Amino acid sequence: MIKYIIRKVIYGLAVLAGVVTLVFFLFQGFGDPARIVMGQTGDSVTLANIKRELYLIDDNGKTIPVIRQFLYYLNDISPLCVHRRSDIEDKKLKGIFWGGQTCFGIKVPYLRKSYQSKREVWNILMNALPGTVMLAVGAMLLATVLGIFFGVIAAVKQNTWLDTSAVFASILGISAPSFFVGIIMVYVFGFLLGDFTGLELAGSWYTIDTEGNRRLTLQNLILPAVTLGVRPMAIITQLTRSAMLDVLQQDYIRTAYAKGLHRRKVIWKHALRNALNPVITAITGWFAELLAGAFFVEYIFGWQGIGKVTVDALEKLDYPVVMGAVLLSATFFILINILADILYGWVDPRVRLQ
Repeated sequence: MIKYIIRKVIYGLAVLAGVVTLVFFLFQGFGDPARIVMGQTGDSVTLANIKRELYLIDDNGKTIPVIRQFLYYLNDISPLCVHRRSDIEDKKLKGIFWGGQTCFGIKVPYLRKSYQSKREVWNILMNALPGTVMLAVGAMLLATVLGIFFGVIAAVKQNTWLDTSAVFASILGISAPSFFVGIIMVYVFGFLLGDFTGLELAGSWYTIDTEGNRRLTLQNLILPAVTLGVRPMAIITQLTRSAMLDVLQQDYIRTAYAKGLHRRKVIWKHALRNALNPVITAITGWFAELLAGAFFVEYIFGWQGIGKVTVDALEKLDYPVVMGAVLLSATFFILINILADILYGWVDPRVRLQ
């Protein structure tokens, strides 16, 4: 199992290297970064200083080749790095460094600075990450619990009204785009029934109190979490139902009944556990996608997460923030896929043997 995980980690690093390469060269064609930072006004000296800061020209004013710019970018975003002492101080890099003027170090990835706010991209994304994590966890918790429950009930009560209702509702859930569900949720529960539900049309996951400190407002989580959870819940319901129908026909299930085990124990302990592999795939995949940023839903509900930060950055042509968000999203996908492989072995011993 350890060798399997190590191999998956190596594959994940290879995928991440490909994403970094694609993102860097893709954004090279979107205009002059120095001109975007400076705006329409500014003298040549300011422009040269900005280009030097962005590694577009060297100290002598000569244009740096794209390959060298890419190597500088890799050195910035990689946890393992080689930097001059002056660069460490200028960029305020956080980590452990060894050496004199040229240092080798292990650091927090440096995703450069925002074109617009001049803040570090890492800090911008980390400030938005708690909101996205809360939203993703809330949505997937709702989707997983209800999806598995409805899927099991539909399989056990096959060809009854419970089965038909679960299948029909799941088809509706899959067919409805998240942004459409979000608009309906806002209109019905935030506008028409707002006085009764007490839910607001939009709101962040925190408020600022009189002392300037953040206070959690989890009430604002309800509408966006339900909106995001509808589609994965529908998919999990159908996958659970399909897998359970297959498992319930297996010989060991009939053997369990023949031994006199209670029906509830056979269904929820023996059958469900062996039907969970495709469900785990769906859960981890959706969770990774939600962690990457639920763009439309966060934007509709004004939820301060990575998705909303990325959309705002795109509107302002703030490419370092967008690039950082893409790399963070790719990292989430890789880590959660590795977690899914580990869960397979824990849930199903047959995977461990293979």
